[in-house]
Amino acid sequence: MEAAAAAGAAGLTRWQAAALSAVAGWVWAASYFDLTRRARALTQPWVTRRVHAETPSILRFQRTQHRLLDNFFSVLSCVVSVPFYTGFLPLLFWSGHGKLARQMTLLMAFCDYLGNAVKDLVSAPRPCSPPVRRVTATEDEKENAMEYGLPSSHALNTVCLMGYILHYVLTYGPCSAFMVATCLSLALLLVMLIGIARIYLGMHSLTDVIAGICFGTVILAFWLVVDDHVDAFVVSGQNVTFFWASLSLLMCFAYPKPEFPTPSFEYHTAFNGVAFGIVYGIQQTYFHFHNPNVPLIFSQQLPLLAYIGRVLVGIPTILAVKSCSKALSKWLLPVMCNTLGIPIVSSCYVPALKVTNSNSSKSDAKQAGYLQRVFSLFPQKAYDVDTGIRFVQYAGLAWSVVDLVPAIFTHLNL
Repeated sequence: MEAAAAAGAAGLTRWQAAALSAVAGWVWAASYFDLTRRARALTQPWVTRRVHAETPSILRFQRTQHRLLDNFFSVLSCVVSVPFYTGFLPLLFWSGHGKLARQMTLLMAFCDYLGNAVKDLVSAPRPCSPPVRRVTATEDEKENAMEYGLPSSHALNTVCLMGYILHYVLTYGPCSAFMVATCLSLALLLVMLIGIARIYLGMHSLTDVIAGICFGTVILAFWLVVDDHVDAFVVSGQNVTFFWASLSLLMCFAYPKPEFPTPSFEYHTAFNGVAFGIVYGIQQTYFHFHNPNVPLIFSQQLPLLAYIGRVLVGIPTILAVKSCSKALSKWLLPVMCNTLGIPIVSSCYVPALKVTNSNSSKSDAKQAGYLQRVFSLFPQKAYDVDTGIRFVQYAGLAWSVVDLVPAIFTHLNL
């Protein structure tokens, strides 16, 4: 394993080595100079005051409450939520639109990381409930309510993903003035409705929504500059798998620690795993299943009935792979960490590794080993193995979307 890692590192290009060194340097600097706490001290009080000052405005806006509005805005929030895109992106891959699907997946992982990192960095509250009425119609919304407020992830993701879809359609499809005006109007309307929905549902303040739109605009502008370079690297670059795996590991350490634990880091870990699984799978099978010549949905080679068959076969398969990946990683990762001497705990997945604060130091001492000197450079003393388990299960799911399932389609002539 160490020999393989050394071989991969030896083959890194200059820009790859520079990128990984920069992220590792940032992790060290953020820990050594306590940059998270310093940045939070500068931003949190101002944002908190803004959120509290906007409470009367939110209450006045919520006087228009009606059951139809509750249902409409709740459904709208679900349509642009992370679980929706998680289910939608595999269908996009299997429809033949591979480039759009992989770019949207990587963009979503990028948005999710940056948005949640800013949330946990600032650690600013959502509007106080009560007095604000908070509508959480789904389990996903209840988990969202446990996160910090600024920026609004729904607003940020909507700006980025709708903006990228608009860019893709206008770049690779018909581009009349009427088409441009229509697509742009629909995108702006959806962003506006999402902003209104988040305030109406009591999930965000106007400051949160504006921050989400601004962050989303900046991220989208950056992505439109680098998307072709990223795609070319994923499809045919050098050392892609080793580089992406190293980057994924470093990004976990670079994530800021929130004032109090929230689900945000779990969401980032899941999409980090999805991004790695997509990149690894595309590297292996691009010329077989994802090249520009694959049939598109509604074409003669991929009629609607065949596509429905793909969905009926594909969805159960990826869910089974996710379950198997989770079970395998729950058994394998603790064994590997104990063998390498990496101190670990588990918050929920591995009951035997759940430890209290009183005996955590004893656990660390028992697991001390050769690599602990390396990992002691990072902030934590013991690492939550659930992060690795979550990463592996979602990486396995994503890999199956672009590798295993298309291979099954080929055998079934779908």
